[in-house]
Amino acid sequence: MKIAVMGAGAVGCYYGARLQQAGHEVVLVGRPALVEAVQARGLRLQSRDFDGFLPMAASASPEAVRGAGLVLFCVKSGDTESAGAAMKPFLGAGATVLCLQNGVGNAERLAAVLGREAVPAVVYVATEMGGPGHVIHHGRGDLVIGESAGSEAAAQLLNDAGIRTRVTAGVQDALWAKLTVNCAYNALSALTQLPYGELLARPGFREIMIDVIGECQAVCNASGAKLPDSILADTLAIADSMPGQRSSTAQDVARGRRSEIDFINGYVVREGERLGIPTPANRVLHALVRAKDDALPVG
Repeated sequence: MKIAVMGAGAVGCYYGARLQQAGHEVVLVGRPALVEAVQARGLRLQSRDFDGFLPMAASASPEAVRGAGLVLFCVKSGDTESAGAAMKPFLGAGATVLCLQNGVGNAERLAAVLGREAVPAVVYVATEMGGPGHVIHHGRGDLVIGESAGSEAAAQLLNDAGIRTRVTAGVQDALWAKLTVNCAYNALSALTQLPYGELLARPGFREIMIDVIGECQAVCNASGAKLPDSILADTLAIADSMPGQRSSTAQDVARGRRSEIDFINGYVVREGERLGIPTPANRVLHALVRAKDDALPVG
């Protein structure tokens, strides 16, 4: 199958690489620096069991999604509408669009632009870019996707490629659980540039995370979704299972790129306002990272 990765950052490049290894025809749609690197020497995948270059197609034009039976939509949350509109004219009628983005509500926003279904997906992978055309995989890689007409076939294709994937009717609950983890770690990791293990070793950070998680739980419940009873323990345990990982928000800040904080802690703040639930810990973290975003040059 032809598979297009729209927004080929660390997440998109990792899944694109795995699908290319499985024999699919993958095209990465991304920034010019990525495209030039991949066209020149292939995409470098660096993981525990593989370190090498994978020849594959790459393009800076959304027209490259033409003919794809599966589209992995991996753009930053703030670019959802613009990227969706750009690829819409080239999207095949039978294509399945999987929304592999941080946050809650992105698939619905994308579907509104496309005028067709976009399948929400929860991504559990630790990756980063080591430079243009170089993706580093630190761990995991499984997906949870929502139910749709094309979900079972997409899940089978992904599982056959070694990407553990399951389909669930409870994808909104899973999205909220992932959002809660991101709210607890991403901003603190970005502001301090510390990996997860060191964050919880610092005085006061565990207590901040506990406050953030409690606010997320209150807002989630009020919105109609449900977090697992173990969400607090599960979230704090990530510092032990992934002690050297820095958040995607930390990577954005370190590279001088605008983050997704408006769709992480900022989303909880907005939902809290809508539902009448105070979210002071999330509000502070959102405001501090947003100040770094707003200091970046325009354009």
